[in-house]
Amino acid sequence: MSYPMKIRATLSGDKVEVKALIAHEMETGFRKDTAGTLVPAHYIQLVTIQCNGKSVLSAQWGPSVSKNPFLTFRFSGAKKGEKLNITWQDNLGETRSDEVAIT
Repeated sequence: MSYPMKIRATLSGDKVEVKALIAHEMETGFRKDTAGTLVPAHYIQLVTIQCNGKSVLSAQWGPSVSKNPFLTFRFSGAKKGEKLNITWQDNLGETRSDEVAIT
């Protein structure tokens, strides 16, 4: 089970600034535990962001992204109150999707 993302989407002028903190272990597959055994790879591969069903960002990530990644970006063409949806999928098939209204 994954924890909810912390998302903030704020409209300023004609741009929406999005800040998201994604809770995920992001294991590379190269780290060893205390017994010397490799910890299996477990990382986010795909992040998609939609505003009212329209794609505004798609990112392919890999094992080099840090634990609990922080993502920030801006886009235009949205209004206050519209819904922003962030979805990720990892290499083990787990997914999480969270939604926030633009303020």
